[in-house]
Amino acid sequence: METLRHIVLFVHLIGFAVLFGAWAAQAFGGKREFSRLMNIGMAIAAVAGLALAAPWGLSYELNYVKVGVKLVILLVIGALLGIGLARQRRGAAIPSAVFWLVGILTAANAAIAAIWR
Repeated sequence: METLRHIVLFVHLIGFAVLFGAWAAQAFGGKREFSRLMNIGMAIAAVAGLALAAPWGLSYELNYVKVGVKLVILLVIGALLGIGLARQRRGAAIPSAVFWLVGILTAANAAIAAIWR
């Protein structure tokens, strides 16, 4: 069971890497637009993260406050991506604050996962 949990954790990290990597490519590539790949990375990270929050028969208690904080941040990232993509479809530019906030919140979510025990 622990091996399966580690596989799901690996998939979760891949989802984060896809989201942050796609954002970083746009941020430092000059376009500063949201892409479909960001949504895919967020969805992978969300599904795998929710699977990790399920009880796996572990010998220790999960930190549900941490899980809740990470979920709220993920929902905010999803909302910002949705707002930005809707503006892009209409031909308007994404506000700079919205674009940079997605990257900051994505990095903060990873930091919470790594630092908060």
